[in-house]
Amino acid sequence: MIKKILLTFVGLLLVAGALAGLKIWQFQTMFAAEANSAQPPATITTAVVQQNSWQPTLNAVGSVVAVQGVTVSAEVAGMVKRIVFESGANVRAGQLLVELDDAVEQAQLRSAIASAELAQLNLKRVHDLRPRNMVSQSDVDSAEAQAKQANAQVDNIRAVIAKKSIRAPFAGRLGIRQINLGQFLDSGAAIVTLQTLDPIYVDFALPQQNFSQLRAGIAIRVNSDAAPGQTFIGKLSVISPEVDALTRTVRLRAALTNPDGRLQPGMYANVAAVLPNQEQVLMIPATAVLYAPYGDSVFVVEEKPDEKTGAISSTLVQKFVQLGSSRGDFIVVNSGLTAGETVVSTGVFKLRNGMKVLIDNKLAPNFQLAPKPANS
Repeated sequence: MIKKILLTFVGLLLVAGALAGLKIWQFQTMFAAEANSAQPPATITTAVVQQNSWQPTLNAVGSVVAVQGVTVSAEVAGMVKRIVFESGANVRAGQLLVELDDAVEQAQLRSAIASAELAQLNLKRVHDLRPRNMVSQSDVDSAEAQAKQANAQVDNIRAVIAKKSIRAPFAGRLGIRQINLGQFLDSGAAIVTLQTLDPIYVDFALPQQNFSQLRAGIAIRVNSDAAPGQTFIGKLSVISPEVDALTRTVRLRAALTNPDGRLQPGMYANVAAVLPNQEQVLMIPATAVLYAPYGDSVFVVEEKPDEKTGAISSTLVQKFVQLGSSRGDFIVVNSGLTAGETVVSTGVFKLRNGMKVLIDNKLAPNFQLAPKPANS
């Protein structure tokens, strides 16, 4: 019985050993095949590191502000008798917009004129009597004061009547009418907005470290999605003398022409302050950069001999770079590359250092400094 158990145990050990040996042989064969096999080279698109003359810009997002903008309102209360403007119309300075009912004031004016005429007659009469000492000097003074008061009352009523005719304080474009015919308006009631659209302001802010680069009169380029494909040119007109204590930014204002009224107050716009000095920069497509928390890098294509066969092949070398400003499809490289080097332009996230590659630029994107994508 014991002999049979021993024979069974030995048999099991032999089977287990054979299976283990078979598996070891299979793994060794697989590893050897992997070591001897070579990964096929990846197909890439490339771009050459270009040296270009670049006019630097300081970019920001701004808000469009009217040079002059008010809500036209009633200075005195009254009933709307006539509306002589249309919503959205362009008006000139002093143009009549609304007339309020002034029948009561006209009646008061006639009464005040009559009182003033009477006061003038009384004044003339006392002046004629004074040389004969038939009236005292105090009577003359009293008549003069009454005449002046009567004339002032006439002027006061005429001023109220003038305010019943509401006019445009300056030339510009009207907004939407907020009143109706026959409506009673309280003093200060809104009637319509009025904005001057040409020229127009754009307010924006830049970090305080850019303060030394700013000068009044430098060129400003403004783009807005409200006017796709159109660039508005202006000049920096105001540099605030103080820095915002919360954001550490300098407030700026640019004035620009807006002949078609494409820019409207309240819109946001992309602003670029064009600095006057030119600088030489190295630039590559922005898609060539592999962004990572530990540093940005690019893959440079170099021709290297294979370690085993000695054959020359295109190999990737990863280089870390320091980046600058961007423009269009390109980005500036401050350090890490030299002009003329060839970098991988697309699909860098799937590459690794030392990889063999094949270059095929048939489907390479057309990188541009000022791309104008078509509407889709």
